[in-house]
Amino acid sequence: MQREKNMDKTLKFVYFVILFLSLFLLITISNSFQYHVVSPCLSDKDCFRTSANNIRCRKGFCVPI
Repeated sequence: MQREKNMDKTLKFVYFVILFLSLFLLITISNSFQYHVVSPCLSDKDCFRTSANNIRCRKGFCVPI
């Protein structure tokens, strides 16, 4: 009986570690990804539109703000 409880605790711990590591990696990868928009432009209207509209024309290139 005691052995089954220890196995249950070990299995729960392993599941927790796997879940924690996968969430940590997902957050780390998603935060490190940056959108690089390298297209020439003359004004903000020439740049690619997003839902947040955070891409502007700076020094002749579309860059995220």
